Amino acid sequence: MLAMLLAALDQTIVSTALPTIVSDLGGLNHLSWVVTAYMLAVTASTPLWGKLGDQYGRKHLFMAAIVLFLIGSALAGLSQTMGQLIGFRALQGLGGGGLMVLAQAIVADVVPARERGRYQGLFGAVFGVSSVGGPLLGGFFVDHLTWRWVFYINLPIGAVALVVVGLVLHAREVRTRHRIDYLGTVLLAGAASSVVLLTAWGGVEYGWGSPVIIALGAAAVVLIAVWIPVERRAAEPVMPPRLFRQGTFVFTSAVGFIVGFAMFGALTFLPLYLQVVHGVTPTLSGVHLLPMVVGMFLMSVGSGQLISRTGRYKVYPIAGTAITAVALFLLSRLTEFSTTLQMSLLFFLLGAGLGLVMQVLVIAVQNSVAYEDLGVATSGATFFRSIGGSFGVALFGSIFANRLSVEVAAALRGVPVPPGFDPEAVQGNAELLARLPGSVRTGIIHAYAEAISTVFLVAAPVALVAFGLAWFIPEQPLKKTAGGDTGEAYGAPAERTSIQEIERIVLARLGREGRFRLYRDLSAQAGLNVPPESAWVLARLGNEGPLRGTDLARRAAVSVAEGRPYVDALVEAGYVRRDDGTLLLTGPGGGAAERLFAARRAGLAELVAHWGPDVHLELAELLDRLSRETLGHLTDRPESTIDA
Repeated sequence: MLAMLLAALDQTIVSTALPTIVSDLGGLNHLSWVVTAYMLAVTASTPLWGKLGDQYGRKHLFMAAIVLFLIGSALAGLSQTMGQLIGFRALQGLGGGGLMVLAQAIVADVVPARERGRYQGLFGAVFGVSSVGGPLLGGFFVDHLTWRWVFYINLPIGAVALVVVGLVLHAREVRTRHRIDYLGTVLLAGAASSVVLLTAWGGVEYGWGSPVIIALGAAAVVLIAVWIPVERRAAEPVMPPRLFRQGTFVFTSAVGFIVGFAMFGALTFLPLYLQVVHGVTPTLSGVHLLPMVVGMFLMSVGSGQLISRTGRYKVYPIAGTAITAVALFLLSRLTEFSTTLQMSLLFFLLGAGLGLVMQVLVIAVQNSVAYEDLGVATSGATFFRSIGGSFGVALFGSIFANRLSVEVAAALRGVPVPPGFDPEAVQGNAELLARLPGSVRTGIIHAYAEAISTVFLVAAPVALVAFGLAWFIPEQPLKKTAGGDTGEAYGAPAERTSIQEIERIVLARLGREGRFRLYRDLSAQAGLNVPPESAWVLARLGNEGPLRGTDLARRAAVSVAEGRPYVDALVEAGYVRRDDGTLLLTGPGGGAAERLFAARRAGLAELVAHWGPDVHLELAELLDRLSRETLGHLTDRPESTIDA
């Protein structure tokens, strides 16, 4: 979780530090690339880390990802130019993709099935924490240390994670052979990078009709044209072209792209607005952003719960995109005179709109695709959201840089300026504003406010496009296993096979069931007239074989006296016999345990019936395994005082 927290934080921690970084290193035109380079690298590397971990084992790859991330962090902190920082942020992102994907996968290697849903929830919550803590931490480091500590802080925490993983992680070495789609991954990453570069450079570094921009556009088209036949022939395509014939996937991906566009664009440029236009400290700019993050978190969690209760999900992306479009338009009306209350309300409104959409996209995709495409469709949903974030930050940066130049020129027209004044220097270093005469400073601050307002004014109609697309998302009866978690809502990269995705969803659902009621119901279904606690003992012996009574009591964290009545009930029923302090299943007891497992399997089969366990052998094998792994676990003891 420490390693994953570092990777998640680095998506947002630099946002409140960016104005200071630009003031120190210069290169305001490249501000957006400090965020974009990291996100692009994470997105591009995620599929490879996941498949390589399955194939070669996760422990050493995870340690390599930590080392790569720490090297990138150290070099980013030492950067002397904006170009260096952008390059080292990309290196960080390559390691960060491995941290996030492998950390989630390792949970399945080391945590018993019955407990895995709870741990998955904790790992998902890391992304919510990072969204809140990132801007706050970034501002704190800038105010009390230097912006370089935004990256240096990773080193001690990452070192601890590296040592602990190296010494005590004993993951199961279960290897899965893959035919990794290296070519498809490279082509897709190249096409995405070309589009983002075209957006970032067009009209800023190069004219829209320049050879460089035309070449980038042509490269994107050619790479996609080559990628399509490559994916059709790939044994395990990174994203099968057939997905784009599936209406739900197409529309949810398009909406997710725009959600990422708005979310990361806002997180990048709102701190600039707060720090330059309103003159707040970096730490306070993080505090000002809290309403946005709170709105996002409340609505994403709340919409997920409402969907589970009602089975309806289409209304949420429609409402969310409408609210997002309104919020972006209202943000474009902010000026240097806007009050804290006005800003907080609009930030909360934007967060609420985004939160209503984020949770639903994964649910809609999982609810519509076939079993074979479940894994790649889920990862595709997060892929397009991440690419949308990269694209949005780059586009916002291009619009901002162009508009700021125009607004600064307009603000200085007819205003006496001090000798040696350089408008471009002020555009690249907002800290120079404090040295300017009052009339000039007021004009430049207004120019910044107008430039940032233009960014949100352009973003508003883009959100309206998402609103229109949301109406075309088909709504189908909700499957029992369809549903995302907090991590997916906040953009956690996913790289799982279909069977791994189903196992993750099923275990998350099982983690919410009451254990006392579970064993009571299973006993009834299996025709056993024993207390729930006795059913747990029966399942435990059925899984593990003979156990000494003292060992069973110790593992169950009860005294022998507390546990004896439940064992006595099994002895009286003829299911268990005592042999010199050892508990053994009798013949009828073995049959009773098997009936418990069969009842459990029937319940799980009903849960995933829509995925065709009778057709897919690996799904049937998963049910067989989980029916045993989720009963009789040491931490699964039913406690009537709690669960009844």
